[in-house]
Amino acid sequence: MSTDPVSDFLALHHGSGFILPNAWDPGSARILAQLGFPAIATTSAGIAWALGVPDGGALDLDTMLAHVAAIVAAVDLPVSADLEAGYGETAEEVARTVARAAETGVVGGNLEDTAGGVLFGIDEAAERIAAARDAAPRGTFVLNARTDAYFFGGASDPFAETVERALRYVEAGADCVFVPGVNDEDTIRRLAAEIPAPLNIVAGLAAHVIPAPELFALGVKRVSLGGSLARAAITALERAGRELLETGTLGFLDGALPYAEVQRRFAD
Repeated sequence: MSTDPVSDFLALHHGSGFILPNAWDPGSARILAQLGFPAIATTSAGIAWALGVPDGGALDLDTMLAHVAAIVAAVDLPVSADLEAGYGETAEEVARTVARAAETGVVGGNLEDTAGGVLFGIDEAAERIAAARDAAPRGTFVLNARTDAYFFGGASDPFAETVERALRYVEAGADCVFVPGVNDEDTIRRLAAEIPAPLNIVAGLAAHVIPAPELFALGVKRVSLGGSLARAAITALERAGRELLETGTLGFLDGALPYAEVQRRFAD
């Protein structure tokens, strides 16, 4: 990594497209870093599940930032934080959250425009993005504004709502716009053409899975995974446990890394 990880991370958004995998603890972060990804992100879902609670605000800010800081410390890569809706009811509280996140060493973060599955009013949402931008000026923090007009629904015209919100968020200081819940190629292509900032799409969230190379061809610049890698790990654990409980066999170990290999993954 260079001496300016924020610039390195921002530059990835203006290339041909990159995959940003989401880690949930220092171990998963180290594995992803060793595989060669240029940057990683955290996942609020994965961190919550690892602590035995559901996603969606069950963890307080102190707990979340402690886990984010541990991930940052584990790798020599740019790390972007999932900051959910900013852990605050007001724009001032969102600004404090972003400032505290920046102190952990992350190079950027996501901010959602919903609380309890309901979209903030567009003016309030833009104000929260502007406050985050003031707390972490351009060049010091890559601000990824997430809009959930598709993910939670409710908008009569989710495309128009998403574009309108994206324009306001970019004007307020967002470096990138994150639109989860979209899973058809034509809509993604249109969003990439209409939004005047790099477009982030999450892969693996919807039933219709679009591979990253196809998303890049549609104009997407950043492909993240959200909690998908954590879900895959939890699924593997559940299948192994079920096999042990039901048959007592150990077929789940077929293809598993040997103990010595795993040890090497974490040796300094």
